[in-house]
Amino acid sequence: MTERYVQRKKYEASQFDDEWIILNTDLYTVTKVNEVGGFCWSLLESAQTVDSIAAALAGHFNISEADETIIDDIKDFIMELHHYGLVEYAS
Repeated sequence: MTERYVQRKKYEASQFDDEWIILNTDLYTVTKVNEVGGFCWSLLESAQTVDSIAAALAGHFNISEADETIIDDIKDFIMELHHYGLVEYAS
């Protein structure tokens, strides 16, 4: 079974040009991500798998979703968001 992830809560997120700022109001932290990270963050409003995020990125940014680097980068990004308490495993 493929793991699915979702935003832990509806945290404040704002886009400024090509950067996004995500405010974790529970822990009083600020996480800054680039345009691709912001796109991924917005997808995580609903439950997503790494593969579903890769497919959405491929369509939006015109890249190959089969590229292992992309898959690894998404996994790393999700783990970072999980570390900062911004995403959780979806049920």
